[in-house]
Amino acid sequence: MDDLASVLSRLSPEKRAALFSLASDPEIRRLGEGAGGETLARAARSGDTAALRAAAEGLLSTREGRALAERLSALGYGRG
Repeated sequence: MDDLASVLSRLSPEKRAALFSLASDPEIRRLGEGAGGETLARAARSGDTAALRAAAEGLLSTREGRALAERLSALGYGRG
C-alpha cells in the first residue's frame, strides 16, 4: 500500500489543493472524528481489505458518509 506522501505527490496541484480544502472542512473533520471515520482509518492502516470494505460500507450508510463520497466524486475521486 502506498503511503500518503506518495499518493499526494502523484496528484495534480489543483486536486491536491481541493483535497486539502475538503480535509479542512469542519463537517468533514467531524465525520472523521466520529466512530465511522476512526474505524475506517484503523482498517486502512491494518491493510485488511475485508475490514476496510466493512468500515467503508458502514461509513457510507450514513448521510454524512454519502455526502463525503459525493464531494470526493465531484473532485474526480472514486472513478476507475
